[in-house]
Amino acid sequence: MKATEIINHFNLTSHPEGGYYKETYRSKDEILSEDLGEKFEGNRNYCTSIYFLLTADKFSAFHKINQDEIWHFYTGTTLKLHMISPEGIYSFILIGNDFSKGEIPQFTVPAHHYFAAEVLEKNSFSFTGCTVSPGFDFRDFVLPSCEALSKEFPKHAKIIAKLTHH
Repeated sequence: MKATEIINHFNLTSHPEGGYYKETYRSKDEILSEDLGEKFEGNRNYCTSIYFLLTADKFSAFHKINQDEIWHFYTGTTLKLHMISPEGIYSFILIGNDFSKGEIPQFTVPAHHYFAAEVLEKNSFSFTGCTVSPGFDFRDFVLPSCEALSKEFPKHAKIIAKLTHH
């Protein structure tokens, strides 16, 4: 299977952070803004999920949201998920199905962590899903410039430059 076949089959569109996506679920019920805390503006659905596809030449740029985000691996090759905590600690995880190499099929990025993802194998893709609760809303989405994020975390400037859209 090729990335273009998946993109066409599921009618995926370009995502602002990079890659391709399609929302597959948005709960009908909502959490009221007064029950969410000060980081949120307005109500949020209980939960949302998307299909998300990255290719070797289409990475997901560093961004953050106010919620935890659960990544689910479906098919393709290994995805490297990079994270920078609010305290400035860098880490990464390999998402995939080669368990003998330490890959895991599901991982949760904690709320307020900057994160980016890239496909490691050339001429390949990674087809995943992402679940967010409370539900995703672009009001919670922060996509910083390379300059701004490097200023905030100067010791990680090299990986930030690699995985931001300039």
